[in-house]
Amino acid sequence: MQVAWVTKSGKSELEAPIAIRPTSETVMYPYFSKWIRSHRDLPLRCNQWCNVVRWEFSNPTPFIRSREFLWQEGHTAFATKEEADKEVLQILELYRRIYEEFLAVPVSKGRKSEMEKFAGGLYTTSVEAFIPNTGRGIQGATSHCLGQNFAKMFDITFENEKGAREMVWQNSWAYTTRSIGVMVMTHGDDKGLVLPPRVAPIQVIVIPVPYKDSDTTAIKGACESTVYTLNESGFRADLDTRENYSPGWKYSHWEMKGVPLRIEIGPRDLANQQVRVVRRDNGAKVDIPVANLVEEVKVLLDEIQANLLKTAKEKRDACIEVIHTWDEFTTALNNKRLILAPWCDEEEVEKDVKARTKGDLGAAKTLCTPFDQPELPEGTLCFASGKPAKKWSFWGRSY
Repeated sequence: MQVAWVTKSGKSELEAPIAIRPTSETVMYPYFSKWIRSHRDLPLRCNQWCNVVRWEFSNPTPFIRSREFLWQEGHTAFATKEEADKEVLQILELYRRIYEEFLAVPVSKGRKSEMEKFAGGLYTTSVEAFIPNTGRGIQGATSHCLGQNFAKMFDITFENEKGAREMVWQNSWAYTTRSIGVMVMTHGDDKGLVLPPRVAPIQVIVIPVPYKDSDTTAIKGACESTVYTLNESGFRADLDTRENYSPGWKYSHWEMKGVPLRIEIGPRDLANQQVRVVRRDNGAKVDIPVANLVEEVKVLLDEIQANLLKTAKEKRDACIEVIHTWDEFTTALNNKRLILAPWCDEEEVEKDVKARTKGDLGAAKTLCTPFDQPELPEGTLCFASGKPAKKWSFWGRSY
């Protein structure tokens, strides 16, 4: 992690450099040592949203990697390692649910290598996404067990039930606005954004389609009634009443913004007491009776949500390539694959893979060792070192 330091104020040199909001440990943990006195003070859990600053990159990418970004972070303290271990996985599952159930982005849960774990932590778990269009992995969120390393550093101790003093066990976990970038890259197409219904600010946009000599007042009234009905039923619906743009222009405008459903109402729809509904995810059109509006819209939004995750998972899975040798590894890497490889779990080998794959597109590295491990037959060798393999790990280029 590259920290940004302030060394001057105007023309004056500062007595001591000031770090610009790198992370929260040094801010929060001195207070943990004051707040925690007894086992009755545990567990302690703090959760916050804040901005942090990083100075570690050469190619800034909006949402994905920027010098300042917003994140949600949690910091917790427990009496025992067992409690800390349990929470690490509970939080990781919450992050998986955010990605898969809300953003419709498939992720893999796993453990980071010693080289890739959070500095100062005991171990790091993460949810990892993959962008098929670019062939790059991306860390979606992390949940760390910090062990007692920071407790030693900041003297965070408590009196146990027997009256003896012990050090706490700590966790930290974080999820950032990077998730928005992951969602955009996963679902977006040549028309623009594609937003999953559960997180779309507008789930349904209603557009009047008046033809020459049609009853524009009646069409507008039907549109307003449709929006009112949907909003009253708990949907996020809006009406585009702008008269200086054609319906076709509005279609493109709202497609670009990723609105999941478009409802068109014209003279024929008015006469047949129906509305035309167009899906953003696959462009499918269907006419539904006004009487069934709420039920049908709910079904369609649920279908879109499920279809986005299913499609994204199929694309991601099609990119996974299982390899056993170095030659297979380099071929898969050049083909922008998410590589699952047998590994000896040695840091020197991981460093060597990074060095041997360094180039204009960036070096390959371990993304995570998935918790869902395929069978590892006896005698399987590491793809990079030829030593006995200990586990399967995901490898690839990443953001």
